[in-house]
Amino acid sequence: MRICKIAVIGSFLFWSIFVCPASGADVAKIGVVDFQKIFDASVSGKKIKAQINKKGKEMELDLKEKGAAIEDLKKRLEKESLVMSKEMQIEKQREFRIKINDIKALQKKYEREIQGLQKRLIGRIKKDVLTVIDEIGKKQGYLLIIEKIGVLYAPNSLDITDQIITQYNKNYTKKSKAAQ
Repeated sequence: MRICKIAVIGSFLFWSIFVCPASGADVAKIGVVDFQKIFDASVSGKKIKAQINKKGKEMELDLKEKGAAIEDLKKRLEKESLVMSKEMQIEKQREFRIKINDIKALQKKYEREIQGLQKRLIGRIKKDVLTVIDEIGKKQGYLLIIEKIGVLYAPNSLDITDQIITQYNKNYTKKSKAAQ
């Protein structure tokens, strides 16, 4: 009798600890998203790239023009240095160094502007994409959606980037049409 009670209690514990949780557990649905791919393939990402490239080319052209002007000034200084007084040469060389420093400062300013523009525009895309990811995650019952950057391995079946891009492009198109 006592052995029978122990067997019943033991089997009850076995079922409650091992079998019941396993049968009631949901399959963990996990997704992986590649933000770089979203940026590269989405409509707004392509527009932002074009906008940043255009701004960068304008800045680069401006720097080249100023660099050419400095090169001309350098050549003029070399030619005129033979007929200039020592004080005048020192003054012109000082002006030349100041112009070089001005161009370096302008280049750094342009780099900061481009980085700020990238950060602002990419941040806007990321915010919109996170909204899409949240919607898809809730609709399709994902337990976890992670960014691909920190993942060492994930099978392609977990990658939902293309699905995110499709939905994001739809939302972006609707938003663009509504703004017009």
